[in-house]
Amino acid sequence: MSKARQGNYFEDFRLGQVIAHATPRTVTAGDVALYTALYGPRFAVQSSDAFAKASGYAAAPIDDLLVFHIVFGKTVPDISLNAVANLGYAECRFLKPVFPGDTLSSTSEVIGLKENSNKQSGVVYVRTTGRDQTGAPVLDYVRWVMVKKRDEAAVAPAPHVPTLKAALEPADLGGALPPLTLDGYDTALSGNPARWDDYEIGEKIDHLDAMTLEEAEHQLATRLYQNTAKVHFNLHEQAQGRFKRRLIYGGHIISLARALSFNGLENAFHVAAINAGRHVSPAFAGDTVYAWSEVLDKQPLPGRDDAGALRLRLIAAKDKPCTSFPYKAGEQYDPAVLLDLDYWAVLPR
Repeated sequence: MSKARQGNYFEDFRLGQVIAHATPRTVTAGDVALYTALYGPRFAVQSSDAFAKASGYAAAPIDDLLVFHIVFGKTVPDISLNAVANLGYAECRFLKPVFPGDTLSSTSEVIGLKENSNKQSGVVYVRTTGRDQTGAPVLDYVRWVMVKKRDEAAVAPAPHVPTLKAALEPADLGGALPPLTLDGYDTALSGNPARWDDYEIGEKIDHLDAMTLEEAEHQLATRLYQNTAKVHFNLHEQAQGRFKRRLIYGGHIISLARALSFNGLENAFHVAAINAGRHVSPAFAGDTVYAWSEVLDKQPLPGRDDAGALRLRLIAAKDKPCTSFPYKAGEQYDPAVLLDLDYWAVLPR
């Protein structure tokens, strides 16, 4: 019997199944440096120990999305090794700051299953929790992924699609946020004087900058997260498929768009939650990514007068500057749109 793991196919999943994922990962300053080299994020809290300490943190925390990708990467061999596509996210909460030296591990519960009408694949819904070395949750989220069937004739379970929140409430936010020391939060050093109070609901921000996707960088990034999905690595296999080339990991687009959003949201230093996320269309090496944001809502954090939350729509578009804010025409996305991400960000007040 082969000892090599082939990953799970759609018919291998069961509603209520709990999977403990392999390979805990200690996050280091080296991971932070490589993440910075790949995307160029410039948020001061994550860039400087001195700035973070002056703002109320014990040290510079790990970028929230780096934490997300590492927790996510643990799940791939069990959940999405045989994926057709990662479809979306919901109810993602960042629960506790992570610092260099912390060790992250992941578990997932299957909360939904639905076979596709072609009988060749199905959608698997999982709720994943990332924990640190003490067992404390640092992150949890729901995602759904289209997974191939091993045998088209295999009988599928009765469909069950979970009911998910359209958006998290302000009371759900702030768990990964210490008391801020506003006297120590220097907007000259952060790059922009605009704080939470200075943004308005409905405001749109063209982040102006752009970055072209490189094959080597996306391969390196996906390895950084120990994400082993075949669609990102195996060119020999993917050349036989629909796109004839490797797909860029969707999380790579999220991190790139978030880094580009610095220009105009310099003080949005903490991703508190992801309400919903959709990879609208695939991305490939050679595509140039632009980004823009819209303020969907603006809420104080309960019991705090030092920080507030903006609910932001972050759109990543390929090969199209965002001066016209490409999004939708009716129900159809603009062909340039790669990513539609709805998230809460925290800013100082």
